[in-house]
This record gives sequence, structure tokens and C-alpha cells, in this order.
Amino acid sequence: MEAGAKLRLDKWLWHARFFKTRSLAAAQVAGGAVRINGTPTQKRASSVGPGDVLTFSQGDHVRVIRIEAIGHRRGPAPEAQTLYTDLSPPQPKSKDRQPENPCFEGKGRPTKRDRRQLDLSKARHLE
Repeated sequence: MEAGAKLRLDKWLWHARFFKTRSLAAAQVAGGAVRINGTPTQKRASSVGPGDVLTFSQGDHVRVIRIEAIGHRRGPAPEAQTLYTDLSPPQPKSKDRQPENPCFEGKGRPTKRDRRQLDLSKARHLE
């Protein structure tokens, strides 16, 4: 697309892979959760172009994005990352949060060996 090109806000958010579907992007915009250059908007068809700054919440943190280019298709993630510059500060890793991949903590169903040992300890306790 040419340098002065504009694109619908919901379509650009979908192209840049911030939302899985265009409907989700449109719902976020219609809910008033997106700002263009600091101005709240509820119009899904608002035009955005290179140089515009978008502010919106995604998950549990706020994203601040400067549009660098207008995509002509929804391509793979590396291609989508060239469409914007992330201006939001990195989120600190909280120690209170659960790890991304849970690990086995020894809980759950006991093995056959564990059950036998438990039965023996119960039998000894009753004697």
C-alpha cells in the first residue's frame, strides 16, 4: 500500500495479530477500550495510518503501540511484528504469579508401591 494509506482500526488490530479474530478486535474498539493518539474511540471504522499511537488493554496489561506500516494481509507473526513498534514498558515478572508451565509436585494418585506402604502403616497403627 502507498505511504499515505489508511486502514480500519479493527482490521489493522487483526492484521497485527493483537486479536485472534476481527470480531474480537471490533468488540474491543466498540467497548471504548482503544485510544487513537490519546483520544478514546468507539468507531470500528476509524482510519489509522503510520505514525498513529494506539493504546488498549490486552489481558492484564496496557499496550501502547505506534503504527509503522499498514498490512495488506494477515500474515505470520514475524511479518505482523514489522507493522508496529511497542512503546509500552516491559511487564515485570511477578513472583506471585503461577509459572507458565506447571510442574509435577508429587500430588495426585499414589502409585501401587505407595498404596502398599500406606496399607502397611495403617495395619501397624491398628495393632
